[in-house]
Amino acid sequence: MRALRRPEYLARLGLMAVDVLLINVAFVIAYWMRYVKEWGGQVDPAFQVPYTQYVPVAAVLTLLLLVTLTVEGVYNRRRGISFFEELYAILNATTTSVVLMIAIFFFYRPYSYSRLIFAYVAALTVLLLGAARLVERIVRHQLRKRGLGVVRLLIVGAGERGRTLMRHIVAHPELGYHIVGFVDDDARRQQDIGRIRALGDTSRLPELVQQLNVDEVIITLPWQYHRKIMRILDQCERENVRSRIVPDIFQLSLSHVYLDEIKGIPLIGTREPALQGWNFAIKRMMDIAIAGALLVVFAPLMALIALLIKLDSPGPVLFKQVRVGRYGRPFTLYKFRSMYADAEERLAELLPFNEADGPLFKMRHDPRVTRVGRWLRRFSLDELPQLWNVLKGDMSLIGPRPALPHEVEQYEAWHRKRLEVPPGLTGLWQTSGRSDMPFEEMCLLDIYYAERWSPWLDAVIFFKTIPAVLFGRGAY
Repeated sequence: MRALRRPEYLARLGLMAVDVLLINVAFVIAYWMRYVKEWGGQVDPAFQVPYTQYVPVAAVLTLLLLVTLTVEGVYNRRRGISFFEELYAILNATTTSVVLMIAIFFFYRPYSYSRLIFAYVAALTVLLLGAARLVERIVRHQLRKRGLGVVRLLIVGAGERGRTLMRHIVAHPELGYHIVGFVDDDARRQQDIGRIRALGDTSRLPELVQQLNVDEVIITLPWQYHRKIMRILDQCERENVRSRIVPDIFQLSLSHVYLDEIKGIPLIGTREPALQGWNFAIKRMMDIAIAGALLVVFAPLMALIALLIKLDSPGPVLFKQVRVGRYGRPFTLYKFRSMYADAEERLAELLPFNEADGPLFKMRHDPRVTRVGRWLRRFSLDELPQLWNVLKGDMSLIGPRPALPHEVEQYEAWHRKRLEVPPGLTGLWQTSGRSDMPFEEMCLLDIYYAERWSPWLDAVIFFKTIPAVLFGRGAY
């Protein structure tokens, strides 16, 4: 496949070489800890073993670890595997290898080797290999930000499966995919989705692969187009580009499908929406606890902001506006006023200068914004009163951007999925560019969040929001 196989193979060999080095470094350190520093008790001189006797042991352990790490899939460089999943695989492989080593060497030489040294080796191996993976991820992330090691991806199909794939990739830039665009034979879908370009119909695929230097093609067409899928696979093979298919499981939404098994018998089922029942109760309890605490902490700051707004321009301190909440229910949203009192009346004259796409209105240098309001917006301080909306249950701390009623009226059918969860003070849209993000991409991220909610995802978004707010990225 084009420019993929050889680098992947070399990267795997390089990673294995680094692991061999680190495993032996772990063994040397473990020997030093046990026999030189005598951690774990003084060593009887009669049992003092020179390191040369441990060289065969280290060699066998290195071989065992390479085998078990391979079995655990550590060298299968799958995009999307988390650091903790990789660390867990390293822990499993190390434990298995060390247990086998103890069984082998203590069976033949029960008194020659220190039992404690194997515990040190195991702990140090997990620590060093885990640290190496962490450094690798940081370096890889920096390289991908500079366009190195990024897979140029062309998506075939812009239906539900295609958009599901797009929102997963947009939500996880660390995967290292760059979507060059998509093709679809349905003329109704041949429109750009945010910055993801519509490139025409599937007949253009061979031409696009060459023109755009495509590395991989992912096909998301329903299985009823079996012949077309096979034709596209043949075209990709002729163009020497990797191709993969998103399975169409009985027309089910991929976000609602899970796989299970009973003694090797594969089972396919559908899962409930993520934010239902106990999950929603957990999220609500977290919202109440954190929003209540933040209101107390920020009370002095909010009083100061109110005073500054009053001194800066005439009008009320709070700005009230009807927004659309979960399942399309309207509610009154509270913000610190950052514009002059006549801002709503002046909106019509500014519509020709709108810098946003879709139903949104954004203007980088909006003349309606006050001096104090400009600073409030830069650091999102104007949104502090929305903590009261969170306490009331109108909003959540984390969720989609709360939409205006006239925006919702312009939604397409798939846009409405973002209304399945409560709107939030911050969300994936906030941590991925804020006002700089096109509307369609924001919807992709919001729907991804609605389908994949978890307390862990909320925690990640919450902590990513802090630098986004402090640096004022994309805020105006």
